[in-house]
Amino acid sequence: MKEETEFIQVLHMNGGEGDTSYAKNSLVQRKIISFEDSVIEEAVADIICNHFPESMGIADLGCSSGPNTLMLAHEVIDKVYDICRRIGKPLPELRVCLNDLHVNDFNNVFMSLPEFHGKLEEEKGKGFFNHCFISAVPGSFYGRLFPSKSMHFLHSSSSLHWLSQVPSPLDTEASAHLNKGKLYLSKTSSPNIIKAYRSQFQKDFSVFLKSRSEEMVSGGRMVLSFLGRSSSDTSVEDGCYQWELLAQALTSMVSKGQVTEEKIDSFNAPYYAPSAEEVKTAVEEEGSFAINYFKAIEIEWDVGFQNDSEKQDEDEMRRTSRGQKVAKTIRAVVESMLEGHFGKDIDMDALFVKYAELADDYFNSKGRPIYINFVMSFTRKIEDKQV
Repeated sequence: MKEETEFIQVLHMNGGEGDTSYAKNSLVQRKIISFEDSVIEEAVADIICNHFPESMGIADLGCSSGPNTLMLAHEVIDKVYDICRRIGKPLPELRVCLNDLHVNDFNNVFMSLPEFHGKLEEEKGKGFFNHCFISAVPGSFYGRLFPSKSMHFLHSSSSLHWLSQVPSPLDTEASAHLNKGKLYLSKTSSPNIIKAYRSQFQKDFSVFLKSRSEEMVSGGRMVLSFLGRSSSDTSVEDGCYQWELLAQALTSMVSKGQVTEEKIDSFNAPYYAPSAEEVKTAVEEEGSFAINYFKAIEIEWDVGFQNDSEKQDEDEMRRTSRGQKVAKTIRAVVESMLEGHFGKDIDMDALFVKYAELADDYFNSKGRPIYINFVMSFTRKIEDKQV
């Protein structure tokens, strides 16, 4: 079984600003954040109107790097500023913490902070910088990150479908053929494999909730969104088919001698798309949070690119198929994991050209491939006072 420190070395998005970077290929994730707007506003208003902290702890967990990283921070700061002005209360001190694994491209984030601070001062007035303190907190959110009872608003988007590790029964040499030819759950997965994935999610999500409950003040608010699935069937396409296409693309490289079947058989994605019932049950069993809002939203595979089309010239749009756009999104997310498992000699360009072809075929046959994304809002339950 891999040590956690080894595992997280390969669990990160593509850094930098290049053509295959997460910064350039995270439009779908940006669209997902936009669905959270009214939910975040309600949560922030509740904190300001009912609890009004003089110093407000805010954190974005799994912030990654690129144009989306400071999007949540800006949105929450805007809402706090507007609500305080509307109800005539002074602006609290804002402690904004950006969290991701230590291998995240924080340099990219830090370089964007002067522009971010300048924009805040331009929008909110000179001296606003003195109300807002932004810091980075590297580490896994499957464990403690912040001091006890220090946080008022916590957020995470497009992150909690990633597990802390490959389910342990699948992360041994002896288990290399248990999920033969697949990278994740599929219609051919055995009940034991499904159980291993479900158990790992339940364990991880419980640890996440317990850790956040210790860090949050009573009555604090949390907004989460992550990928899930539409039914109890773990092989439903909206929960796993992107991995099916990747397995097919890798298998196509076997005959060319670029990868081996053994390597494909021994790769299992550290990912789980839960059902709504699994999420709700985990929250109820952990017991620290009340669910205020829970909604499943259908997200088209290329939704971000559709909305960004006006920013691209028509020739570029004609040259780039829907499958190619999706392949670039997937590559930005999983390339580091694939390279860590298959080695640096694997031809990533060829692999994702094939992925794009398969995705285009899927678009043609399916018409409207979708992800299921859960948007949720929670309140940290008020603890009973000790007598």
